[in-house]
Amino acid sequence: MEMIRRLTLELRNKKPGEVKELVLDNCLSDDGKVIGLSSDFENLEFLSMINVSLMSISNLPKLNKLRKLELSDNRISGGLEVLAERTPNLTHLNLSGNRIKDINTLEPLKKLPNLRSLDLFNCEVTTLINYRESVFTLLPQLSYLDGFDADDQEAPDSDPEADGDGVEDEYENGEGEDQEGEEENDDYEEDDLDEEVIDDEDDDDDDLEGEEEEDGLDDEEDEDEDGEDDEEDEADDDLPRGEKRKRNLEDEGEEDPEDEEDDEDD
Repeated sequence: MEMIRRLTLELRNKKPGEVKELVLDNCLSDDGKVIGLSSDFENLEFLSMINVSLMSISNLPKLNKLRKLELSDNRISGGLEVLAERTPNLTHLNLSGNRIKDINTLEPLKKLPNLRSLDLFNCEVTTLINYRESVFTLLPQLSYLDGFDADDQEAPDSDPEADGDGVEDEYENGEGEDQEGEEENDDYEEDDLDEEVIDDEDDDDDDLEGEEEEDGLDDEEDEDEDGEDDEEDEADDDLPRGEKRKRNLEDEGEEDPEDEEDDEDD
């Protein structure tokens, strides 16, 4: 895809002055030069032209607000003085995978006072003896070269100033940690409540089981009493009719009329 066509797609009916970020990676440049871009992109802060076969950046327009420029995997070997003239506020520059061979090629970057990060991965210049010391000496304004500072400390993953968001980290001043602590406390409280509910349910189950056992004992006692009564009734049924009647009268506290007659005869 040609660079001009890609520009049209990226704009999406916006005006150039409304665009702050522009990505033109992997499209085709015209004879190794930038085409389609103009000074109308006056508010552009981030521009990426990775692997577009650039050989020169001489056609780069004036972009005063540009802070981050990605030019990796191209064929640039020099002509960096254009950057100082047209992108004076540049803070991050990525020239990885280009054809930069000498330290002196980087000298025009001295005129970029705000340049904080420079990447030269896979450039021939990185194979030179004392490469890092030489670059930091040539460009004292640099904080990071190829992702590390002069003391070999790795650069942070993101730079709010370079990204242009200016958003403060939510974990600054311990705010994020406090929020995490509150969430953890809430989780503990919920767990405690769940355990209390489970314990209450277990106690209720134990009470119900105890009541069922007591009911079972009462039922057994009633069955035993009923069984004794049934046995007595069966025993009475086996007695002769007279004996049975006599026994019933005795149970009721009355005397048998026949016994009264026998007493009178005596």
